[in-house]
Amino acid sequence: MTEMTVVVPRRWAGWARTRHLAAMVVAMVAGMVLLGPLWRVGADVLGGAAVLARPDVGALVMATNMALGMAAWMWHRGYGWAATGEMSAAMYVPFLLLLPPWWAGWAGDDTLLLGGHLLMVPAMLLVALRHRHTAAPPPRRHPVAAALARGWPAGLGLLMTVDMWFAPTVFAPWTLLVLPAGYLLIGSCRRQWDDRRALAVQLAGAAVWGGLAVVATVASADVAGVLVGVGWFVHAGWDAWYHRTGTVVPRGYALWCAVFDVGVGLTTLLAVLSR
Repeated sequence: MTEMTVVVPRRWAGWARTRHLAAMVVAMVAGMVLLGPLWRVGADVLGGAAVLARPDVGALVMATNMALGMAAWMWHRGYGWAATGEMSAAMYVPFLLLLPPWWAGWAGDDTLLLGGHLLMVPAMLLVALRHRHTAAPPPRRHPVAAALARGWPAGLGLLMTVDMWFAPTVFAPWTLLVLPAGYLLIGSCRRQWDDRRALAVQLAGAAVWGGLAVVATVASADVAGVLVGVGWFVHAGWDAWYHRTGTVVPRGYALWCAVFDVGVGLTTLLAVLSR
């Protein structure tokens, strides 16, 4: 039996590494966005807001958020603990190098934060080059990872509304326009308007939420808050319908939007009631 050797062009291998690094950057940003509110809420509850506001503490917290997001992605992709640990260290080392000059007063706050992020790029590249000959493992098929992958839009929606429950606020009336605009924009990008009835339904929805925004704009503050809260909350039913049908927008978007809309609607109503 003849053994066949497949030679992968260098440009393909380079593109694979670039995509891998880009995916990790996205995971790092997601870690900052999702975990940042949890740190703030925890600091407020425990009375440590002043400590969290320190640039050195904030830098290490930011590195932790990025490392956790990236480590979760690498675990999902099946990478081992060694590669994950080295890439996580690349998040901390730049800040750890800049902290002594900052403590000594030789570097300012901007130098610490901006310099740490800039040094992070070559640190990540060094780790990637160190493992450039390591074959990429197949993606994990762990049941927990699969379940999280299916339900991540709902989790994202929950995390994005965590701080709203601790500090409810009334959203501006114009935010109601974002709800139908998202469906119209995504539906247009997905070319969903071959069925004119589907477009007519979306335009009717835009008219309803647009009219609600106009009424809320001219109403008193309390009435406007109630209208905005109800508008966001009711839109979750719209999302649930399109999540069930799978039309116009992806099901993941509809799921995220439903959870987020419920959070915004209820916290807005709580903010009105607590006045």
